[in-house]
Amino acid sequence: MLPNPDNVGHQTMRPLRIPLICLDGDDVAAKRAEIRHTFHETFSLYERLFEHLATPEAWYEQAITLRHPLIFYFGHTATFYVNKFQVAGLITERLNPTLEAVFAVGVDEMSWDDLDLHEVAWPSVSEVRAYRAQVRALVDETINTLPLTLPIGMDSPWWVILMGIEHENIHLETSSVLIRQLPLSRVRPVAEFAPWADAAEAPTNALIPAPGGLVVAGKERRHPLYGWDNEYGRHEAMLRDFAASRYLVSNGEFRAFVEAGGYTQSQWWSEEGGRWQEFACARHPTFWVEGFEGWKLRLLACERPMPWNWPVEVNCHEAQAFCAWKSAQTGCSLRLPSEDEWRRLRDMSGLSEGDQWTDVPANTGLAHGASPCAVDRFRHGAFYDVVGNVWQWTVTPIYPYEGFATHPHYDDFSVPTFDQQHNLMKGGSFMSLGNEIQVEARYAFRRHFFQYAGFRYVESPNALPEVPVYETGEAVSQYLEFHYGAQYFGVANFPAAVAAVAVAAMRGRPMRRALDLGCAVGRTSFELARVFESVTGLDFSTRFIQVGTRLRAAGQYTYTLPVEGEIKSHHAVQFEELGLAERAQVVEFFQADACNLKPHFRGYDLVVAANLIDRLYQPRRFLEDIGARINPGGLLVLTSPYTWLMEHTPRDEWLGGFKKHGETWTTFDALQEILGREFRLLPDCPLDLPFVIRETARKFQHSVAQVTLWERL
Repeated sequence: MLPNPDNVGHQTMRPLRIPLICLDGDDVAAKRAEIRHTFHETFSLYERLFEHLATPEAWYEQAITLRHPLIFYFGHTATFYVNKFQVAGLITERLNPTLEAVFAVGVDEMSWDDLDLHEVAWPSVSEVRAYRAQVRALVDETINTLPLTLPIGMDSPWWVILMGIEHENIHLETSSVLIRQLPLSRVRPVAEFAPWADAAEAPTNALIPAPGGLVVAGKERRHPLYGWDNEYGRHEAMLRDFAASRYLVSNGEFRAFVEAGGYTQSQWWSEEGGRWQEFACARHPTFWVEGFEGWKLRLLACERPMPWNWPVEVNCHEAQAFCAWKSAQTGCSLRLPSEDEWRRLRDMSGLSEGDQWTDVPANTGLAHGASPCAVDRFRHGAFYDVVGNVWQWTVTPIYPYEGFATHPHYDDFSVPTFDQQHNLMKGGSFMSLGNEIQVEARYAFRRHFFQYAGFRYVESPNALPEVPVYETGEAVSQYLEFHYGAQYFGVANFPAAVAAVAVAAMRGRPMRRALDLGCAVGRTSFELARVFESVTGLDFSTRFIQVGTRLRAAGQYTYTLPVEGEIKSHHAVQFEELGLAERAQVVEFFQADACNLKPHFRGYDLVVAANLIDRLYQPRRFLEDIGARINPGGLLVLTSPYTWLMEHTPRDEWLGGFKKHGETWTTFDALQEILGREFRLLPDCPLDLPFVIRETARKFQHSVAQVTLWERL
């Protein structure tokens, strides 16, 4: 245990556990050494976190049903480096394709009862340790040899190294929360993650005036610290005077809500929050443990008598319910702060940016202890814990700033969260490192999500900003129109036509399970669901998968299309009109890499890969693997216009479109050579199937895909 603090007014300061990396400077050798040191420190710290797992079972037990077992996350952060290095062109071959398929994609559940029921043959801990050692060596070698120019910008290959470091920082927090949710019998203390020792009765909270003013947020592209895509752009808001609670809400202050039966009284809960509370059967905060000796608090690897003066840790639904209850008790209109109101408190705090801290003025960066601490320990101006201790829920769903753009190497980091379902958390926690402690950091989680998160409340005349529904983006809107929109120039809907060709070829064959690879926004998947018992749609883009999942749940989706210049038209997908609603529930969507599929994607009677192969980085690998996924007698349906481009596929990976031994070599020639070992080409193939893609009201792409159908021998 750490020693008790001397007193509230005297703060024992310590440096950040791992300092922030500045992207500028004039000493290339020193910057290379700094990045190398930070990488190894971060990589090692994450591995030491897993020393909390005391039994072999702890690695493979799901702490909660919405997340993978911890063995997945132990491998996932290493696989992330390999995946991003490949996307950035830093490597051409994977280290371990099998493990990288297993560890590639986590779970982003759409609601608290959305379970991933696939069984996975997880590797041994020793295998994953050996794999992590390989990845460490790969990254170390890259840092030592990759040419470096300062400052490091978003278009630099060094950005993906920084991205990997920051990704591991995120998972240090989220993985430790999962460890905290394992049974105590599965974990053990680790000295490096010792919690705070001090505890006392909770101080009395009160509303303190916060002067209004102009809030200006957002990073410029030349900002000297690493940022995720949602931080860039510009946002301004003028706030009126408001009042905010001096302290974060403590366990002691929250106790009154629990003892008043607040969890069982529906009037305090939002409709969504009430559904969660009923599903979870929650009666108190998740980390509170009720026993004969009174309340205790579950920490990473122990339980301790309840520290009533520590901040309560709850999800957003619980925080909002408390505010509704507290409003009724006090006669004040209380709510969670908006992102802008939190930012106003941050601007007033007198705190500098984290890279300027010699001593850490907050319970953050693992500088003081690996747990929350007293809410009256760290003062920041008139308020306490404006930064650190625990994350602070806001009432604001995350949205993009003006000027937002995705990063090409991680284009689905933020966009899937622009769905009105992910609320921003601000300020960082005791466990936060790197980007997480920056002023401009913007992290958002689903409102039922548990993190090291608490809240403060405000009484405010400021209207809540109207957070716009994110227009799905040009690519997603274009695909929605391609899949579900109007027909142009008499050309039939292509995704539906592909499904029709596939179903016609399947006559007389079992139609139990179908796989739609490169499913995009899902039309072919839903068409196949008319006749198949189950359909799986896979795509590399989380944004596409999110659209398919929402269509499955709601049967409708709105989008906009460019007409001319800045003029846009509004459109809607309606499953009832398309006849797709009745069987939509037999479709499941998952993010996946077609060149490195997870082992459990197999046993299909039909696999469709429409206009996919000329967009893959290793199309031959895909074709050589796909046979093992299809039942004997099952069909593989391929379509493609064979548009080979080096931006998608390295030149030496093209299947055709060049001279081979002095003769013309087409993609169809390559398909026959590769697939002929395991498949029989059906008669009357290949076929031509046209398609039209709308760009604007007066600009269209008219293409012709070649269709081939292959029977698995």
